[in-house]
Amino acid sequence: MPVICGLRNPGAQYQGTRHNLGFEVVADLARRHQQTLKRGPLRVRAEIARVQTPEMLLMAPLTFMNESGRAVRAVLAYYKLEVEQLLVVHDDIDLDFGRLRIQVGGGSGGNNGIRSIEAHLGHREFARLKMGVGRPPGSRQAADHVLRTLNRSEREEADMLVQDAADVVERWLTDRARAQEMAAHRRI
Repeated sequence: MPVICGLRNPGAQYQGTRHNLGFEVVADLARRHQQTLKRGPLRVRAEIARVQTPEMLLMAPLTFMNESGRAVRAVLAYYKLEVEQLLVVHDDIDLDFGRLRIQVGGGSGGNNGIRSIEAHLGHREFARLKMGVGRPPGSRQAADHVLRTLNRSEREEADMLVQDAADVVERWLTDRARAQEMAAHRRI
């Protein structure tokens, strides 16, 4: 069963930020399939929704971004799933705002959630759907940039980005090569 993990920081103060776009994709997928993310089993620090058709397990860590690996490892162990079935959806400052990219492996790009998953899995060979949020303008720090609430025009584009990313995830379930093409050719 594929596991779709949307990275985030939990809490109202982080809603609507660039850092939580991965979670927004998982929430959108849950809505599309009339599911609700609910607290997972006690030893799994994540919200979970199980979709029957197409079969997938949606997850959103209840840990902060830099501890995402604990939740991912626990979900894979609890449900006895292989890392090849994992797709992590997350923000990426190295991609222009509005771009999408799927890749397996590679570095963390400074994303502490990805860094944590790599540490807890002991390797980098898992699939990621990267959502471009762009580099911070001027001298703004990367952390301030990704934790800043999106403005009105950014929010409109982000809403379309979330929907397109959810479409890519659904394609990834059945045709990974085509999903990679869809992500690469997203028009902004």
